[in-house]
Amino acid sequence: MSIREDIELQYKKSIKEKNVETTNALRLIKSAIKDKDISFRSKNNQSQISDQEILILLQSLIKQRNDSIESFKNADRQDLIEKEENEIKIIKVFLPNQKSEEEIINIIDQIILENNFKSIKDMGKLIGMIKNKFSGEVDMAIVGKIAKTKLTV
Repeated sequence: MSIREDIELQYKKSIKEKNVETTNALRLIKSAIKDKDISFRSKNNQSQISDQEILILLQSLIKQRNDSIESFKNADRQDLIEKEENEIKIIKVFLPNQKSEEEIINIIDQIILENNFKSIKDMGKLIGMIKNKFSGEVDMAIVGKIAKTKLTV
């Protein structure tokens, strides 16, 4: 079952169960996917984005919510913080298990070794390989930081 189908099933289930928070969060996810589909359609011949691109989109939705949480902490808005945290939990259901920082370091080390990457000039290639292989499984912000330190040594 594709991620898109899973989201749709969960959405219908949440409506039947009258779970308003989940329904709203899933509606936001569906809307973001539809927006991406529309922009993708105008650039390519395909009608919708792939599961891999949905994973990237879900990670960006989580990042947006984490940024909002930081703003809400500064404004001391606990109610909004809880709302964003709940949405993150719902979004994470559709993501594969996230790799730990240690696992990310091992992945980066292995790719650097296999491809003989030596300098910061190889960073784009490294990031591209990780995105293709581990999309949705790694936090790309962490990957970027680790890769930068590994390639500048």
